[in-house]
Amino acid sequence: MDILGVVEWAGEARAAALFGLITGIIFGVAAQRSSFCLRAATVEFARGQLGRRVSVWLLTFSTAVVWVQGAQLLGLMRSEDARMMAVTGSWSGAIIGGLVFGVGMVLARGCSGRLLVLAATGNLRSVVSGLIFAVVAQMSLHGWLSPLRNRLAALWTTSGGRNVNLIDALHLPAATGLVLGLAVAALALVLSYKNRIGPRVLIFASGVGFAVAVGWVLTYGLAQVSFEPVQIESATFTGPSANTLMFFLKENPVLEFDVGLVPGVFIGAFVAAALARELKFQGFQDADNMKRSMLGATLMGFGGMLAGGCAIGAGVTGGSIFVATAWLALFCMWIGAMATDFLVDQVGARRAAA
Repeated sequence: MDILGVVEWAGEARAAALFGLITGIIFGVAAQRSSFCLRAATVEFARGQLGRRVSVWLLTFSTAVVWVQGAQLLGLMRSEDARMMAVTGSWSGAIIGGLVFGVGMVLARGCSGRLLVLAATGNLRSVVSGLIFAVVAQMSLHGWLSPLRNRLAALWTTSGGRNVNLIDALHLPAATGLVLGLAVAALALVLSYKNRIGPRVLIFASGVGFAVAVGWVLTYGLAQVSFEPVQIESATFTGPSANTLMFFLKENPVLEFDVGLVPGVFIGAFVAAALARELKFQGFQDADNMKRSMLGATLMGFGGMLAGGCAIGAGVTGGSIFVATAWLALFCMWIGAMATDFLVDQVGARRAAA
């Protein structure tokens, strides 16, 4: 893609939104067709299984790492210029926020990215939960919850005013990330074979990871030709959900990557579901289910903003460039989700069966 040509034709702000839209559409289509979801993978793992959901998540994560690290070796992007890496990281935020987000996504029965995909297919539960998630994320960024978020994030931070690159911190060769990604991809393919996952699902699962790489490369390219500073970023849903909500609520909103990303995911997932004839209105099962989902969405909104990213933003996008706090947040999301599934869903199921 001729990024300079796009900028000259559309302008920098519109180009950023267009690149977000492209990234979002790829992500939406791939996530809808592969049923990619971190929550589903953690629940499956917590119940002692390495099945379909874990296989899809591992393939998505490894594909993102392979594409992004390959792009970096080819000079198509520089992880040290990414906003995630260029700002002070919060170890405490990653731990607390990751745990809170993990609890929330099990209660809400889907991470923030999965809720957006499901909302596009007609799932009204996801629409309500997604709106709550976006409002709480905005409150955590600039509203009533921001002082609490700032205090928790400041408890333990990275030194030097920047985040930590795991590969550099461990003094590993530049190609380590690519090799690790290929190794995880091989494991994912072995598990996929054992679980009899067909080529179509594998391709779309890889497409989610590819979308993350597309976002990184496009925003990096835009930063190289823009006169104004441009954030180098990719798919994430905590900040973008809040920013997209405010885009439609305030006067003279500014176009940016985030504003294109969220609608792009919705459009991509809607089209994919429509072509597969999977559009269907669904609501809450009962009042208890509604309260559970609303609580989960609230916890995800705060936890994702505190952790510096959601299951996609920290778990895949940040992980693909080896941001240390993103890997820590991802680990804590797994712990929080597995503990919640055990203490809430598994224990509840045993009591109901007794």
